Amino acid sequence: MCALRMRPDEVDIDTPLVRRLIADRYPRWAGLPVQRLASSGTENAMFRLGAELVVRLPRYSGAVAGVAHERRWLPRLAPHLPCASPEPLGRGGAGHGFPWPWSVYRWLDGANPVAGAVEDPCSLAVDLAAYITALRGIDTADAPACPRSVPLSTRDTPTREAIAQLAGRTDTEAVTLLWEEALAVPGYAGAPVWAHGDLSPGNVLTAGGRLAAVIDFGCVGVGDPAVDLIVAWNLLPAEVRGVFREAVGAGEAEWARGRGWALSISLIQLPYYWDTNPALAANSRHVIGEILAERG
Repeated sequence: MCALRMRPDEVDIDTPLVRRLIADRYPRWAGLPVQRLASSGTENAMFRLGAELVVRLPRYSGAVAGVAHERRWLPRLAPHLPCASPEPLGRGGAGHGFPWPWSVYRWLDGANPVAGAVEDPCSLAVDLAAYITALRGIDTADAPACPRSVPLSTRDTPTREAIAQLAGRTDTEAVTLLWEEALAVPGYAGAPVWAHGDLSPGNVLTAGGRLAAVIDFGCVGVGDPAVDLIVAWNLLPAEVRGVFREAVGAGEAEWARGRGWALSISLIQLPYYWDTNPALAANSRHVIGEILAERG
């Protein structure tokens, strides 16, 4: 669980607060048990409400926009996707000292897979590729831009700053060379397509080794789809990356940009969450190690 404060502007969210918010907004659910969920998520706090519901509340002001974003775009995207997506069932507002809107979703069964302990890697690789392909095929009319479907060069400064902070903790010379290699890859020249933008283990649910659901659509939008290839390094083992790549149809430049995204995200996350989010920090170290081994 990550109940630790990860940013200085986070608000306090606990079970009694959620009970009060639910009782005021949805009296019919007031008697249901409330339990905080273990999560490596950094944007929202999650609480299970009874057996069939989950409450999702922004942890800080920067996550508030994602509430409305999900509510707008999930109904349009979900019917076209091959596995379950969050289903908004209710919305709440500020109250009892909590300052922002929040949402109630239907509970989705499944568990977050752990890199290095994936139950059925080959099947999951195929499932993830099918998911990404389906998402890319959805009509983009009036679609918003995905904040992570931008040129890698826009992340150069924060990535290099993170590398400097990791001196003595990782091979900064090697990761700098890998980052510069990623920056040299040709950019995306195709039409913008849909991308989830944050396909990390914490946003994937599996059951019986197969993909059961994808959650957290706060970044979803259109642009360069290479960002969704990050799952090849943050979750899938090396021996099935080729299966995933073939199934998703990624060429050399797209694959290299996806690897660059995985590297940049992990480098930036690692020093920031080193102490406050152990699960996310561990996955970031895993990604960096996988890419170093792959390219070494």
